Amino acid sequence: MPGPACVAADTAWGMMSPREPWVNMLRTTIAAFSAGIGGADAITVLPFTATLGLPDRFARRIARNTELLLLEESNIAKVADPTAGAGGIEDVTEKLCRAAWALFQEIEQAGGTPAALEKGLIQAKVAAVRAEREAAVARRQDLLTGTNDYPALAETPVKVLDAKPEPPASYPSAVTFAPLPRFRLAEPFEQLREASDRTLAKTGARPKVFIANLGTLAEFNARAAFAKNFFEVGGIEAVSNDGFRSRDAMIAAYKTSGAKLACLCSTDAVYARDGVEAVRTLVAAGARVYLAGRPQEALKAAGVEAFIFAGCDALAALQATHRLIAS
Repeated sequence: MPGPACVAADTAWGMMSPREPWVNMLRTTIAAFSAGIGGADAITVLPFTATLGLPDRFARRIARNTELLLLEESNIAKVADPTAGAGGIEDVTEKLCRAAWALFQEIEQAGGTPAALEKGLIQAKVAAVRAEREAAVARRQDLLTGTNDYPALAETPVKVLDAKPEPPASYPSAVTFAPLPRFRLAEPFEQLREASDRTLAKTGARPKVFIANLGTLAEFNARAAFAKNFFEVGGIEAVSNDGFRSRDAMIAAYKTSGAKLACLCSTDAVYARDGVEAVRTLVAAGARVYLAGRPQEALKAAGVEAFIFAGCDALAALQATHRLIAS
């Protein structure tokens, strides 16, 4: 008689990042816990430094202890069905099973897995999901702590063993279908941070943006914090301040900052009152001006080159900003 499938789960490579690698401990813990309550028979936890190089003894021990803590402290293996009766989990499980079964049927109708791969069916479906996830990460709707949100430009390096990586496996010449790419969701933002690191190594300073705050602290604080976080996920150091008593003081601080780019931060009401004048003053001082907030035609006409706001394509905006600073 057929028996139950043996499920072996690995924590996902795609969710790992070399930036703020300590956060990978949280990611792998959540993944291992999820696999455990999902019924996995065996779980392998990736070391938190896996994306940086060959993990040392400490990283390997933490990976092993993650499973032991979940087993011995959380006791997730002692309950047959930890989520029994949880309506939300059961609803998601039902939807997952139906979607998976429909996909299995589609693959079988295509002639089985080898035929589906040769036809590109599986690759197309994986690519569609990947594009959705990449778009969500680019717009910071899916947050990767330390990478596309809450970055730490002055990271403390972690240790890995000194070993050269193995070259990627090559596919036999007989294989006639396109391979599934190996990727991590954080990679596009990591490339921006790497560009910033190269600039720091070459010039002694990172690319900079001057935060041009308008009005009182209560008026500019929220958008100033947003702008600092926004630019620094791209490796662009934000030169912050506590506001200015006059427009002349703001321009003097901008010139002292050494930044090529300035980002106006305040409320929409302050923008309506002082925004156009502030933009024109910054442009006259040689600044390339961004604004934290939704696009407004009057401010765009005054010289704002780009608007940053929650839900915008942060990745595209930051890539364009790197090009602008380099020009």
